[in-house]
Amino acid sequence: MDDEHERPAQPVGADGEDEGPVTVPPRLPLLPLRDTVLFPGSFMPLAVARQSSIRLIDAAVAGDKLVGVFTQRDPTLDAPDQEDLFPIGTMTHIHKMFKLADGSQRLIVQGLARVRLEEVLGAEPFMTAAVAHADEVARDDDRLEIDALVRNIKNSFQQVVSLSPLLSDDLQSLVASIGEPGRLADFIASSLTTIPTATKQQVLETLDLRSRMDGLHRVLIKELEVLELGSKIQSQVQSEVGKNQREYLLREQLKAIQKELGEADDQTKEIEELGARIASAGMPEAVRKEALRELDRLSKMPAAAAEYTVSRTYLDWMIALPWDKRTEETVDLRRTKQVLDADHSDLVKVKDRILEYLAVRKLNPRAKGPILCFAGPPGVGKTSLAKSIAASLGRRFVRVALGGMRDEAEIRGHRRTYIGALPGQIIQGLRRAESRNPVFILDEIDKLGMDFRGDPASALLEVLDPEQNNTFRDHYLDVPFDLSEVLFITTANVLDPVPAALRDRMEVIELPGYTEEEKLTIATEHLVERQVADHGLTAEDISFTAAGLRAIVRGYTREAGVRNLEREIGALCRKVARRRAEDVTAPVEVTPDIVVEMLGAPRYLAEEIAERTRNTGVALGLAWTPVGGEVLFVEASRMAGSGSLTLTGHLGEVMKESARTALSWFRAHVARYHVDPAFYKDAEIHLHVPSGAIPKDGPSAGVTMVTALVSELTGRRVRSDIAMSGEITLSGHVLPVGGIKEKVLAARRLGIFTVILPKQNEKDVNEELSDDLRREISVSYVSTVEEVLQLALLPAPGAKPAPDVGVGSSPPVHGTVQ
Repeated sequence: MDDEHERPAQPVGADGEDEGPVTVPPRLPLLPLRDTVLFPGSFMPLAVARQSSIRLIDAAVAGDKLVGVFTQRDPTLDAPDQEDLFPIGTMTHIHKMFKLADGSQRLIVQGLARVRLEEVLGAEPFMTAAVAHADEVARDDDRLEIDALVRNIKNSFQQVVSLSPLLSDDLQSLVASIGEPGRLADFIASSLTTIPTATKQQVLETLDLRSRMDGLHRVLIKELEVLELGSKIQSQVQSEVGKNQREYLLREQLKAIQKELGEADDQTKEIEELGARIASAGMPEAVRKEALRELDRLSKMPAAAAEYTVSRTYLDWMIALPWDKRTEETVDLRRTKQVLDADHSDLVKVKDRILEYLAVRKLNPRAKGPILCFAGPPGVGKTSLAKSIAASLGRRFVRVALGGMRDEAEIRGHRRTYIGALPGQIIQGLRRAESRNPVFILDEIDKLGMDFRGDPASALLEVLDPEQNNTFRDHYLDVPFDLSEVLFITTANVLDPVPAALRDRMEVIELPGYTEEEKLTIATEHLVERQVADHGLTAEDISFTAAGLRAIVRGYTREAGVRNLEREIGALCRKVARRRAEDVTAPVEVTPDIVVEMLGAPRYLAEEIAERTRNTGVALGLAWTPVGGEVLFVEASRMAGSGSLTLTGHLGEVMKESARTALSWFRAHVARYHVDPAFYKDAEIHLHVPSGAIPKDGPSAGVTMVTALVSELTGRRVRSDIAMSGEITLSGHVLPVGGIKEKVLAARRLGIFTVILPKQNEKDVNEELSDDLRREISVSYVSTVEEVLQLALLPAPGAKPAPDVGVGSSPPVHGTVQ
C-alpha cells in the first residue's frame, strides 16, 4: 500500500462539529497504510497499488464504502499481519475512487471514528478484521484544564503556521472554527507534515482527552522552537549576504568616485604595483599571460574576500621566481681542482670525473650533461663535495633533504584548491637561490618513502631527466619552468632502494671509505683545525701528534667515513676547553696516553680477534654494508644430535643457502679431510654469526662458512690474521663478489693484513685499491674451496704442514699481492 499527502487534512463540517453519531460495524475490510496516519474527521488522498488492496477497494466501493485503515509498524513490509499493525486505527469512508492507466487507484477518503483492531479474520482475497469502537475518555474534572490547553494549542499552532512555509495560512481560520477539543487535536496533528509518523500514531492512540491535548501541546512547543531557530538562522544569513552586497556596491562606487577625482585606493595601487613587477620579472610569454590573467581576476575581487589572499600569494610566487636571473658561471678547471683538493683529501677518481664533466660544460655550455649521483657510506664527504663544486663554479648552492619524504606534493607542489597550498621543494629551492642555474643537491635520495599520498621518486623522474625538465610544471604554479640549467647532484648511501627508472637517469660516482692514512691526512688538514676553532681554542692550547690521531682512529672508531673521528677529536677539545675555563693554561699535546686518559679505555682492541679465534670453528669473513665494510665472525659448533643444521644470527635466505651449500660440499668431500663419512647422522651442526640483532644476507660469506665448518669438524684452527670473502658453489668453485675496497679497508681497520679473495676479483683490487694499500695488504686469490682451506686452516696439532694447493704461486708473503 503506497500513500501520500496531496493536501492538508480538512475537518468535517463547516463549523467543525460532528455531523451525527457514527456506528462502527463489527467487521471491516482492513487496509494497511505506510508512513501515514489518518485521523477521524479528516479528508486525505490515498494511492493504492497492491493487488489485494485494489480488490479491497473494489469490494468496498460496491458495498457500504467503509474501510478500516491501520498504520504499519514497518513500512517496508508488503504483506503485514496483525502483529505488524498498530492496534488503533480509523474507520474510513471512501468518497471518491479513480482508476489510473497503470492499474493503480487514487482515493479520497474521510476518517470517521477511532477503532481498535481485535483480530484479523482473513487475508484472501483481501484482509478483513474484527474491530471495535475506541471510545474517547473525557472526565469532568479535567474540563477546566482542557479548556486552557485548547487556547494554548490554538495560539501555538497559529504561530507555527505563520513561521512554516509548508503550511497554508488558511489553517489558522480553520482551527479557529473548531470548538470540540478532540476534533481540534486530531485536525492539528494531521496538519503537521513535519512531525514523525510515530508521534502522530501516539496522538491517535491516546484516548484520554486531557493526555492527548497535553501531548499535542508539547509537540507544538518543540516544533515552534525549531521554526524560530531556523528563522533566526535564515535572518542572519540574509543579513550577512545583504551586508556583503552593500559593501561591494559601496566599494565600486568609491572606486568610480576616486577615478573621477584622479585618486586611487590602496587596492588599486597594489594591483598597479603587481602589474609593474610582472612586466619586469622576465617571464616567458605564456607565463606572463597566465600571471596577467590572474592579476585581472584579483582586480575584480574585494580585498576582504578569502580568494583574494590566495590569488595574491600565487602572484607573489610567480613574480619572485628567477625566470631570467642566473649566476655567471666561471669554469676554471685549475681553480676547481684547487678548491676540491683543499676541501677533500684523496678521492682522486671522483675529482677526475667532476673535472671531466666541467670540461665538457666549458667547451659546450648548452650540452645536456648527466645527473651526478654520489654514492657511498656516511661521512665520506658527499654533501660537502657538492658544496665545493658550487663554490668552484661561483654558483648558488641549494640543498633539499629527501630522507623520509613520502608525499609526491613535496616535489611537485599542492594544487591551489587546497588550503595553505605551496609549491614543491624544487620551486621553493630556486626561489631561495634567486638564480635559475644553482647547484641543486638532492640529499639521501635512497631514503625516499612511498604511501597513499604518492611516490616522490616517480615525481623526480621528470626533474632529473635532461630531456624533459626544461618544461617542468609544478602543480601550484601550473606553468612550465625551465630546469635545464640547474646542476642537479644527488647523494645516496646505497642504490638498491632507488627505483631502476630513476637510477637510469643518473651517473653514479662511487665514494668508497677512507684508509687509515687518508683519515689521518683528513684529520690533520681539516678536522683538527675546525674542531679547535669551534671550541674556542687555538693551536697553542691543544695540538695533536700523529700517534695520538692514529690511536683515536684504531681504538675509538671503526667507520668508513670520518664523522666519528671528528666527534672524538671534538670530545678531546671539550675537555681541554673545560681546563681553560677552570684557568688551567698549560698547553695539551694529544698523545696516545692522553687519548686514553681523556677518552677512557679503547673501545676496539686488536687482541679481540686472536682471543675469539683461539678455538676451532671460528673464521673471519668480510661483508659490505651501506655504511662501509665490516668484519664478521662466523662460528661453527658440533654436538650430539640427529643430523640437523641450525643457523642463527638474523641471517637472510641467501646466507642460509650459503651455509647449506657449505655443509653439502664438505659431506661430499669428507674423505679428503679424514673425517668419518657418517659424522652427520649422530651430530647437530650449529652455525652462528654474532651481532644477532643486525640483519645479514648475501652470498659472499660462503667461503667463511665452509672454513668455519671444516675447522670445527677436523679440529684445525683458522688463522687469526686472515679474513676472506667469496661465494661458493656446490662443486667447490669460488665466485667473485662486490664491495672489494670496503671489505679490504674493514680488514685493515682491524689490523688484518692478509685477505683471501676470488681470482676473478683481481682486476677490482688493481683498480680500486691505492698503491699504498696494495703494498700494505697481502691478497691471495683463489678459485676453489680447497685453495681457501689450504690457506686459512692451520695444521692439526702434531701433524705435519700440508703442501700448498695450486694457487699458481708460492704462499702469500706479508706486504705483497698474490
